[in-house]
Amino acid sequence: MPTKNKETKLKVPSESFYGTGRRKEAVARVWIFKGSGRFEINGRDVSDYLPSDMLRQIAASPLTQMGIDGKYDVKATVKGGGMSGQADALKLGVARAILETDASLKPELKQHDFLVRDARVKERSKYGKRGARKAPQFRKR
Repeated sequence: MPTKNKETKLKVPSESFYGTGRRKEAVARVWIFKGSGRFEINGRDVSDYLPSDMLRQIAASPLTQMGIDGKYDVKATVKGGGMSGQADALKLGVARAILETDASLKPELKQHDFLVRDARVKERSKYGKRGARKAPQFRKR
């Protein structure tokens, strides 16, 4: 019986630059290439995918801070986490892709903390506890 091979082909030009971003449980794979400033996430426009203005600004902040927001198109696939984690993962992925285009932008990207991976993740739940840290109520008598 033939198996269905589920292939997702992301159509990006051969002259594209790639960056991976992670935050909490979210992973973003980002490609940027010369264009008119379109921002596409999982095949949808950024305004459709990210619900709030603040999250859209976070995701596009490396482009706007470097002053190249109208010169590059962005295509990204994002998995896992919530909207906030995905926006931060996009920010790191876009910054790493910008670094691929021009290595001389590294000091400015580092100055604005775009190349730093935020390592804060949810702490695991321990046995004997109600969550990660909360202990059951203590009774003396």
